[in-house]
Order: sequence, then structure tokens, then C-alpha cells
Amino acid sequence: MTSHAAPTNATQAKDRLYAQLAGSLGRMSRAIGQTADLCEQLQIDLHAMRTFAGLDAAKFMTVAVQLNPEEADESVAEAETGS
Repeated sequence: MTSHAAPTNATQAKDRLYAQLAGSLGRMSRAIGQTADLCEQLQIDLHAMRTFAGLDAAKFMTVAVQLNPEEADESVAEAETGS
């Protein structure tokens, strides 16, 4: 008699399931890494959007002041008097 018995169907099934689990964990690890990279890129994009929105708002206010200079003067006067 040999000390090592031939693998049984249960042992083979267990080994197959562990291999599937290892593959699933590997895919999940890669997906988590990709998600982290995408979150980092999202932060960069959001910062760029804030910068763009600020610059666009400044341009809009500049044009508005040039189109309505008397309203701009009134707004400045109100801001200075606290009204």
C-alpha cells in the first residue's frame, strides 16, 4: 500500500474551487487597483473643473461689467457702504 492515496473527486473539486477563488481574487485585486487609479484621475479632473469654472466666471463678470458699467459702479458703492 502506498502512503499517498489517489486524489478523490472531492479533493479535485476542492482544488478546482480554490483555483477559481484565486483567479477571482486576482481579478478583484486588479479591479480595485483600477478603481483607485480612476478615483485619482477623478480628483485631478475635478480640480481642473474648479479652476476652469473660476476662470470662466471671472471672464463672465468682466464682460458683464463692461456691458453694464453703471450697475457695476452701484454694486461697488453698495459693497463699500455695507447696504
